[in-house]
Amino acid sequence: MKGLILNNTYFDNAATRYQSARLKEELEKLGVETDVKKNDFFGAAIKEGKLENAAAGYDFCVYLDKDKYVSYALEKCGMRLFNRHDAIRACDDKAITFLRLADNGVPMPKTFPGLLCYTPDSRVSRDTYEFLARELGFPMIAKRCYGSLGKFVYKIDGMKELEAAGEELKCVPHLFQQFIPESAGIDVRVICVGGRAEVAMKREANGDFRSNIELGGRGTPYKIDGELRALTEKTARLLNLDYCGIDVLFGKDGYLLCEVNSNAFFGGIESVTNVDVAGIYARHIVKSVKIGV
Repeated sequence: MKGLILNNTYFDNAATRYQSARLKEELEKLGVETDVKKNDFFGAAIKEGKLENAAAGYDFCVYLDKDKYVSYALEKCGMRLFNRHDAIRACDDKAITFLRLADNGVPMPKTFPGLLCYTPDSRVSRDTYEFLARELGFPMIAKRCYGSLGKFVYKIDGMKELEAAGEELKCVPHLFQQFIPESAGIDVRVICVGGRAEVAMKREANGDFRSNIELGGRGTPYKIDGELRALTEKTARLLNLDYCGIDVLFGKDGYLLCEVNSNAFFGGIESVTNVDVAGIYARHIVKSVKIGV
């Protein structure tokens, strides 16, 4: 068996390198020859009207990128991706994540996908701002639909900030969301593999309303109780994810889904909990390829 770990061409940091190295290490322990490459070889090439598989020769690909064109091309050519193309797309767009999960008994904050503007000179109406203020109150959260590591997430404390955020975000996919005060600066990251919640850590911010480790947050082990397991495992199954990190908020009446990350970094949670996430994921990959699922 031969595997490919594929990273984004332009993004490189210590967490990405750790993710790739650990997965390669664990896959090779299982006898899988594994290459780590950047996604810079135009896997979506179309020649003479036919789609060319630029990654031929591999039995599977651990797709640590979010380039939807290459993932679609590789999958269309018959390659098994971890995660699958559709699952990555559903998680990459935060609004689509919530829309996919709606009506399935997944508790989540009140959310309004942003109204997209295609002419930069147009202004967001006063009625829009008043509607959001009435429905969500202050503070509220605004997010770009595309973004990782806590980037492009804003806490809006009043109408002037809402108007400023509305103008900044109007021409990019975005959403507005209820702020959960019980979970300000605190959440739980749960890693699910093969639809099973394997490990969790509580993340606490260092003076920020966002708890991301990359922004200075601190992680500690967290026990997965029945409610948390049910929420995260249902979410992973509904989105058809082989692997994911699910961020969960503490609401006044229980847990609330915050975000789902199809390529969640596991270096932090491995160091905090000593759970071999890479090994668990590698075994799931090999088993899935062998039985053809």
